[in-house]
Amino acid sequence: MTYQPIEHYGIIGNMYTTALVGLDGSIDWLCFPNHDSPSLFAAVLDDTKGGFFRIAPAIANTSQLSDYVKRKQLYWPATNVLVTRFLTPEGVGEITDFMPVGLSSSEIGYHSLIRQVKVVRGSMRFQMECQPAFNYARDEHTADITPKGVCFYSDTLSAGLATDVPLVEKGSGVAAEFTLQSDESAVFVLQGIEAGSGCGLPISPAKANDLFRSTVQYWRRWLARSTYRGRWREMVERSALTLKLLTFEPTGAVVAAPTCSLPEEIGGERNWDYRYTWIRDAAFTLAALLRIGFTEEAAQFMSWIEARCRELNPDGSLQIMYGIDGSHDLPELSLDHFEGYMGSQPVRVGNAASQQLQLDIYGELMESVNLYDEYGLPISYDLWTHLRRLIDWVCNNWERPDEGIWEVRSGQQHFVYSKLMCWVALERALRLADRRSFPCDQHRWREERDRIYEDIMQNGWDPVRQAFMQYYGGSSLDASTLLFSLVSFLSPTDPRFLKTLDAILERPSQGGLVSNSLVYRYNVEELGDGLLGKEGTFNLCTFWLVEALTRAGKADLAKLEEARLMFEGMLGYANHLGLYAEETGPSGEALGNFPQAFTHFSLINAAWHLDRALTNTRGLTG
Repeated sequence: MTYQPIEHYGIIGNMYTTALVGLDGSIDWLCFPNHDSPSLFAAVLDDTKGGFFRIAPAIANTSQLSDYVKRKQLYWPATNVLVTRFLTPEGVGEITDFMPVGLSSSEIGYHSLIRQVKVVRGSMRFQMECQPAFNYARDEHTADITPKGVCFYSDTLSAGLATDVPLVEKGSGVAAEFTLQSDESAVFVLQGIEAGSGCGLPISPAKANDLFRSTVQYWRRWLARSTYRGRWREMVERSALTLKLLTFEPTGAVVAAPTCSLPEEIGGERNWDYRYTWIRDAAFTLAALLRIGFTEEAAQFMSWIEARCRELNPDGSLQIMYGIDGSHDLPELSLDHFEGYMGSQPVRVGNAASQQLQLDIYGELMESVNLYDEYGLPISYDLWTHLRRLIDWVCNNWERPDEGIWEVRSGQQHFVYSKLMCWVALERALRLADRRSFPCDQHRWREERDRIYEDIMQNGWDPVRQAFMQYYGGSSLDASTLLFSLVSFLSPTDPRFLKTLDAILERPSQGGLVSNSLVYRYNVEELGDGLLGKEGTFNLCTFWLVEALTRAGKADLAKLEEARLMFEGMLGYANHLGLYAEETGPSGEALGNFPQAFTHFSLINAAWHLDRALTNTRGLTG
């Protein structure tokens, strides 16, 4: 095997876990049974040790595979059911991959991964190979082949692959070759099993079709709740479907991404585990879903937040991230036996940033709570008492330096974005208290809110560069200052904001952050973030720039047109399925963990604001 480009993958899932399925028909990433469980397949992090589950056409000379077999991949419309299609001179075959959803624990297909292989024209011979590697390939396992599949047993997990296709032993896994004619199909079902209970019964093609239909109907019903009817609807809906896959159904938690240690630079060390719930990412995600009508997910997140508020740190603060089950301890370690994606080491699991101080999280949290209270359901008094305690903590601590939104490992600074979001926390809390007549220390909150405002305007502004800087006393730009207008700290036409916008729009060689409409989050060489190497442009920041230009475009139609061109250009950097990683590399390749919640919720927000602005502006409504 060789590494596939990150953008060659699609994602399937069941709101417990997800799997990455490549254009070559290989599942190269699956953590089981949950998002943050150890991996069962991790070839995306080590193509020899990591484990995979591949189904593809069988040809004698695999070096000619790309010339002989044409491959396509698509989602069944309005669903998270993935189809990988192979076209050859002899026939057309396809794999339909999905995880059934909406089932009870007693129903067939519950918490399983189904791979339905069929031929729609002609005939095709397939090869199947399943090579699990339990616990990030650290645990040995045994394989018990039966007439109805295979049972894999390890000390930490057991898994069964049920099928009517005869299997043979291959290394520590199994393989098979089988031929299908037009309208014939074969089914493979992967699921967790109890030791000694067998690998489960195979699912017939007819039952697989029933599960396929019920899964399609589930996703269609869910997506029908969307209120978005504007331009670029297909991309907005794909982003919403992707964000839904990143939720954890039992708790309402939202992971930042379903993968770990996919690199921000090929061969570099900027490799992180994002399979946890950041207060920031989850709050932004739920705010975006709420904006387009998905109130149920927002309600679940409010319950999750309330539970975290009952277990604050000893000093009264929230942790910046948690496990999807609410766990606090997320120790970071390196899997030194893995070579990393295309040699990118270290491969990290866990995340030491969980112990950082990041003051911005309270602003993002209160923004989402305020939106939910206004457009979802009114929050409870009990939740308000917890939030009030957090806002009091912000009043006492906003003047501290922190590690900031980008989680630098070079030491704390007075980051402008962190101060901005402390202001947001107080402003939204005051707004919520006024609307609901909730009791609070309004005098103090208003006083601290105003102090933060003046502090930012005095210490965050560089009169020489005529722009807001990344941190007090610094001389570097940061794309996060684009949120000055997005959170209504400054008017989108305020001269200071427009000058900052102009500075960011310059090329990096001229001190700016924009390269051919793609945005870097900051200048790595200037900041000194404690890490070696470079990174790609940050997709979240590109969509932030689109939204900032859109808001400024209400008074300057040229900026609105620029926002539209930038947005539609950015759509072209999605992969063939409409999915985005965290970053875009110098050759347009996907970099970083994939798919990334940051990117997809910011796409939704940018589309929503841009569509409204275009609709309300004559002459630009095409």
